Amino acid sequence: MKIIPIKEGNYAVNKIKEFTLLKEGEKVEYSKMAVTPFLVITENDYTLLDTGIRLFHHNTPLIYQCLEKENIRPEQITKILLSHLHKDHADGLGHVDEHSFHCNFPEAKIYIQQRELNFALQQKENPSYYIPLLEKLHLLPNIVWMNDDKGQVTDEISYEVTGGHSPFHQSFWIRNNSETAFYGADNLPLKSYLKMPIAYKTDYDGKKAKELRQQWERSAIAEHWQVMFYHDMKTPVVQF
Repeated sequence: MKIIPIKEGNYAVNKIKEFTLLKEGEKVEYSKMAVTPFLVITENDYTLLDTGIRLFHHNTPLIYQCLEKENIRPEQITKILLSHLHKDHADGLGHVDEHSFHCNFPEAKIYIQQRELNFALQQKENPSYYIPLLEKLHLLPNIVWMNDDKGQVTDEISYEVTGGHSPFHQSFWIRNNSETAFYGADNLPLKSYLKMPIAYKTDYDGKKAKELRQQWERSAIAEHWQVMFYHDMKTPVVQF
């Protein structure tokens, strides 16, 4: 198994969830974070975990450019697993116009939790979601709608709806031979969260997210997981 961080950059993020590329040494008023989808390559799949933000450079989606740096073509991606639908995790799926959704990965199966979408579509005034994109997801023929609390995507890939950061946030495990790669997304976005047993107010259920992190750390140590941190600016992957 090979894990490739597909880093889109380090960003300053303001209170209305606008992402601005962070300049070296820049002081920011609110928060700063990396945006790093992950590509996990096994014998059977090229699996992309979340898709980053909706940006273009020279009319090319940012996610394409980041994949190209790793010598990966978009059509090589076989599966996309979405942890939740906040715009910094889901908007790299594609772009919309008045009547259409232009998918960045039309050849991949895209796995989305149906209940997460139902909740997100009710959040019209919440800047964490880009509603025009979410409203057009039903137009995509390559989506696999997930409805169970836990299960298998394939023999290698398992998932669980954990809640925490969002009501139907889900986490993923990819097991290949004797290796386990774990993605807790925004329930475990930074390595430093493991050192701080805190319930964060920015989470839908901060207490649940805190309990999950403590549980996952114990399992990661015992079973030697590779853990991926989506928003960590310095340490995107840790081998326990």
